[in-house]
Amino acid sequence: MASEERWFALQVKVRCEGSTAAFLSGKGYETFVPSYRAKRRWGGRVQEVSATLFPGYVFCHFDAQKRLPILVTPGVVSVVGRGRVPVPLEDTELAAVRAAVSSGLRLEPWPYLEIGQQVRIQDHSLSGLEGILIDFRGGHRIIVSVSLLRRSVAMEIDRSRVVPITHGRAHNLEIAHRQDLLHEVVA
Repeated sequence: MASEERWFALQVKVRCEGSTAAFLSGKGYETFVPSYRAKRRWGGRVQEVSATLFPGYVFCHFDAQKRLPILVTPGVVSVVGRGRVPVPLEDTELAAVRAAVSSGLRLEPWPYLEIGQQVRIQDHSLSGLEGILIDFRGGHRIIVSVSLLRRSVAMEIDRSRVVPITHGRAHNLEIAHRQDLLHEVVA
């Protein structure tokens, strides 16, 4: 059985990403903790600080068959995977994160949204309204369908005004099915 080193995501204690990465580096592992510049308010002053782009996660390059030294490292909770089987990161996804971080563009963490997902609008005039994400329009706009009086209204809204509503997988499949039916009506 051939050993193969790949990049994996490690779940770590929140706010321990830097120290955990330092421990792993001290053991000879290559790590990556993507960060961004965030503005924080302290004592009435606003300061720009470095913050972790994926709080609670560190990327690490290692052989999954030899993961015990990783798992016993202070701060490491688990290797991200399916059950107890570690799942390596896609090289293209890691390359995209590295490119985004090194681009110099403004970055910030963002909730993951999928078409068919139930979302809640957080806009002053529509605050609390819930709907289903139908489509993405460019980089910042999305289409949300909102049911009113057993009818649907599709609206285009800035994606920064929408947060996902988390439900179980079965509920999300039901929402996706309803979204397919709704998309036929809207189209």
